[in-house]
Amino acid sequence: ATRGFVGLGNDVLIGGLIIVGDSDQTVTIRARGPSLIEADPNLQNLLSDPFLQLFNGAGELIDSNDNWREHSSAESLRGDLSPTNDTEAVITRTLAPGAYTAIVRGNSDSTGIGIVEVFEID
Repeated sequence: ATRGFVGLGNDVLIGGLIIVGDSDQTVTIRARGPSLIEADPNLQNLLSDPFLQLFNGAGELIDSNDNWREHSSAESLRGDLSPTNDTEAVITRTLAPGAYTAIVRGNSDSTGIGIVEVFEID
């Protein structure tokens, strides 16, 4: 996981992940902001509406999500990984071995503290 400030334009939050080995791996990637208040009530200036993009090693956009319940993988999302705020973003994908980049932006020019998290799914 990586937590940081998400600004405007190219001032984004970036998380990298590498799938190693010879077999595909399913991962869940979350971009959160509003729900961070649950972990630390003293946090201020949280990213109100995260937007998540996933790129492959060639820099090609392979998936994106704005509101997690609207993503095609939402129905199969493990309950313990479901965000408590509908504006947060989640992508669950089976990925081939290689390098990937998850980028968090603020939807509608929102800015603030956000987090990108990656979970390996068995």
